Amino acid sequence: MAGIADLLNSDLGRQIIGGVSSEAGTSQQETSSVLSMALPVLMGAMQKNASSPEGASSLLGALSGSKHTGGILDNLGGFFGGGVNQEDEQDGAGILGHILGSKQSTVENAISQKSGVSSGTVSKIIKIAAPILMGYLAKQARNQNVNSTEGLSGLLGNLMGGQGDKNQSLVTSLLDSDGDGSVLDDIAGMAFGGKKGGAGDLLGGLFGK
Repeated sequence: MAGIADLLNSDLGRQIIGGVSSEAGTSQQETSSVLSMALPVLMGAMQKNASSPEGASSLLGALSGSKHTGGILDNLGGFFGGGVNQEDEQDGAGILGHILGSKQSTVENAISQKSGVSSGTVSKIIKIAAPILMGYLAKQARNQNVNSTEGLSGLLGNLMGGQGDKNQSLVTSLLDSDGDGSVLDDIAGMAFGGKKGGAGDLLGGLFGK
């Protein structure tokens, strides 16, 4: 299975970048830069959230519900062609709120600093992309008949880099560089250069620093 890092290099990824660029008023290079940073962080945060039974159950419910079915990927032309409306952006904001919680602005500011794109524009880009990411996950879950929290954990691990359930993905484990169990606390280190061998170094590598 192709990982999340491969998505943007695919034909589907190029269509996503083009559509998001038009909606956000950014160049395709800027959009690609932001998404290449944001998607691994969002996936890592989802994987961490799903490491608890409650978090896994909540995400599985969202992916198996009627709202995020993966159908958005089959009609991206329609999603972007009519203009992403307020409801779509509210959906994206809600998804980001669940995934990132109070650390959303920290993530946006850190990506802004690395990409050179304003934090407000970063926020708009990832709000538009969030429903697409959920659709992508839902489609993968349906294709692989994922209907348990164990199956969900395996799916997320594969998308993050193919590591097994026993070992968290490299992204997730190193993002939690202080070992406190909270991945997103450590994303703050990215904005300030990070700790040696910690989140800043890892994300600097991910983001082409």
